Amino acid sequence: MKVREAKLSDANGIALVHVDSWRITYRSILPNEYLMNLSYKRREQFWEANIPNGNVFVAENDEGKIVGFASGGKERSGKYKEYEGELSSIYILKEYQGQGIGKLLVKSVIKEIQNSGISTMLVLVLEDNNSRWFYEAIGGKQINKVIVEIAGKKINELVYGWDNIGNIFD
Repeated sequence: MKVREAKLSDANGIALVHVDSWRITYRSILPNEYLMNLSYKRREQFWEANIPNGNVFVAENDEGKIVGFASGGKERSGKYKEYEGELSSIYILKEYQGQGIGKLLVKSVIKEIQNSGISTMLVLVLEDNNSRWFYEAIGGKQINKVIVEIAGKKINELVYGWDNIGNIFD
């Protein structure tokens, strides 16, 4: 498995992972109609616009196919002053989960966040998403619970924080 910084030509592969992961991860959480209407093209355009900003990483299998990605940077909401960094997305195709790819991707994002002089981080995850256990396993502490609305459905979203991202994987 290879993890590297994303390049613009990766936008299509990232979009495929993004949409397919949402459809599997959120199938019992979000309305099926909403998930089936997710657009590979719109996700590709989103990533074409965001990859140039940096701090987007991809995981490739041995054949060079993108099987996961992660991104992050400065905390986006401004609501959590004590947490300056944010892991804003991480998705891995179902068949590649549980192989350590998540840790490799998170390490890459953390390294870039640290290069910006930031030592704290948070991540937001839907409460019913089993990935929340990954964040707890790597030391994330729940610092908040908020209600978000997606596709007309109100859902609990958990906010996990790390006071020192320098020791997450020690």
